[in-house]
Amino acid sequence: MNTLKVKEQLKYFLLEDIGDKDLTTDSLFPDNYEKEVVVVAKEQGILAGISIITLTYEIIDPTTEVIALKRDGEEVKKGDLLAIVKGSAKSILMGERVCLNLLQRMSGIATLTNVAKQKLNSTHTQIADTRKTTPGLRLFEKYAVTCGGGVNHRNGLYDGIMLKDNHIAFYGSITEAVAKVRESIGHMVKIEVETENKAQVEEAVACDVDIIMFDNQDPETITQSITLVPQHIVTEASGNIDLTNIASYRQIGVDYISLGFITHSAKALDISMKG
Repeated sequence: MNTLKVKEQLKYFLLEDIGDKDLTTDSLFPDNYEKEVVVVAKEQGILAGISIITLTYEIIDPTTEVIALKRDGEEVKKGDLLAIVKGSAKSILMGERVCLNLLQRMSGIATLTNVAKQKLNSTHTQIADTRKTTPGLRLFEKYAVTCGGGVNHRNGLYDGIMLKDNHIAFYGSITEAVAKVRESIGHMVKIEVETENKAQVEEAVACDVDIIMFDNQDPETITQSITLVPQHIVTEASGNIDLTNIASYRQIGVDYISLGFITHSAKALDISMKG
């Protein structure tokens, strides 16, 4: 993750939570009251976002000492110590909720991504994310996907051309839409086309696009259509794929399977801070 971007986001999150003061801790503790706490995993999963703890306290109180005991991408078990935090009790308590919320959310996404990867169990096809992320948290959630063994799809609308069903319907055809976007983009930008049937796959191949997505197609249909795609065109499957059926896509030969649920439906991993 980009440290500068992360810190900018964290400042907004802390402002939302703290406002101009922490009424509870300001009422209880003097500034020089020192404490030590541990961050503990309360269930098994894949860790993501351990640096969030350090970055949070660098903003609140740079004198706070954070010792990370585990690394991102590492499997943790119930009871494992993830980090030690030492410093002002007021500072520790002010940052606790924000850093834990992010650590739990990110670790939940990393864990679910890893589960999907294990169920797919492919030596060729990679798990990718989508733009179905929580507003304001895309930077964190996409990083968490990589900690779980997945890869990132485009970050947003600005870094890749993806012609979806409505783009094609509104513009007229795949051929016309591809020709139009090629007039305005440079050679560094890739073009992906979403296809729903064999005819659209053939049209996309004829346009020599960079990536062809098989959208909402079952494994049997994709197995037939992928034979039409030359090797230099990257292939992707997406839509109606979940943990119950992902294994059936193992042998179809696509390069990527993009999954929205690994970010939008991940359960937070249970992590706590204990004094």
